Amino acid sequence: MKKVKKVKKVKNKKLSYARYGYYFSIPFAVAFLLFTLYPIVYTVIIGFTDLKGLGMTRFHFLTDDLFRNFKAVLTNPSFKQALSNTVVMWVLNFIPQILLALLLTAWFTDRRSKIAGQGFFKVIFYMPNIITAATIAILFNALFGYPMGPVNDILVSLKIVDKPVNLLINKTIARGIVIFIQTWMWYGYTMITLISGVLGISPDIFEAAEVDGANRTQTFWYVTLPNIKTILLFTLVTSLIGGLNMFDIPKLFLLGGPDNATLTTNVFIYNQAFSGSYMYNRAAAASMIMLVIIAILSGILFMILEDKDEAALRRLNIQQEKNFKRRQKELFLKEKAQVGVGRRHADVEK
Repeated sequence: MKKVKKVKKVKNKKLSYARYGYYFSIPFAVAFLLFTLYPIVYTVIIGFTDLKGLGMTRFHFLTDDLFRNFKAVLTNPSFKQALSNTVVMWVLNFIPQILLALLLTAWFTDRRSKIAGQGFFKVIFYMPNIITAATIAILFNALFGYPMGPVNDILVSLKIVDKPVNLLINKTIARGIVIFIQTWMWYGYTMITLISGVLGISPDIFEAAEVDGANRTQTFWYVTLPNIKTILLFTLVTSLIGGLNMFDIPKLFLLGGPDNATLTTNVFIYNQAFSGSYMYNRAAAASMIMLVIIAILSGILFMILEDKDEAALRRLNIQQEKNFKRRQKELFLKEKAQVGVGRRHADVEK
């Protein structure tokens, strides 16, 4: 009896400790409701209203044409150009970013080459991601300064140009610099993510590949890449979300210029909400459009890159679980029916 009481006391103690987990999660839940869920819901609401103007808080729903703001945004030439710029700049910075990250990952995780000072190199490559966007914008503005700047000085000294050139008024060059900055800032983060995925692979797999005579290229292509497919999908989706939300560098570096060459959707949304006529309703509509675009593209990527074998196994498990539950239900109903028949026979005999 004493042992039973002791076990009950221990269980009750565990239950009493468990409630502290809920207490500690309250601040997160409150922060999520106030700073994430509430702004999203409010944005959705004002997207269907006439809310605009500095300091305005009252609004009315557009009952005559509920989707007026969405139509206005979708037909706006600046939004179309911003969306095109955003997609182009994301694609052109993601391709070299992932290729460089994969190359460095293969280099750092190669079991056959012992690289000295790996930690130092990883920190150096990751460093651009730590630097604030404002600092980077100021740095590149100074580098490409006109008429005096290091880049212009080098071009003149090498006699590539006769006199200093204002490079930042050229659309192609301005867009190329933004693409380079985004690649430079994020390839280190992508590299660290991929390296963590590779380190999670069992060493036995690599040893088996070595025993079978696979060289470094074959090992990386046929062993490493298939085993980090999930990490690659995560990297692609997070890069897509981050790329389509590109704001800080285009805004701080060239304010979306020259001639909207580096205007992104987030800069467009910012300009709609906090410049000119303060059209919060149009900005909210544009935000919802981008949310839908990102959700659709992310879903497509998940469907394309999903592990087919794992998905098939998951579907099989779900089907087996459904069949098991159906058989359990049928057995229960059968037993219930038999009990009912037995009771009726008993009543007849009485």
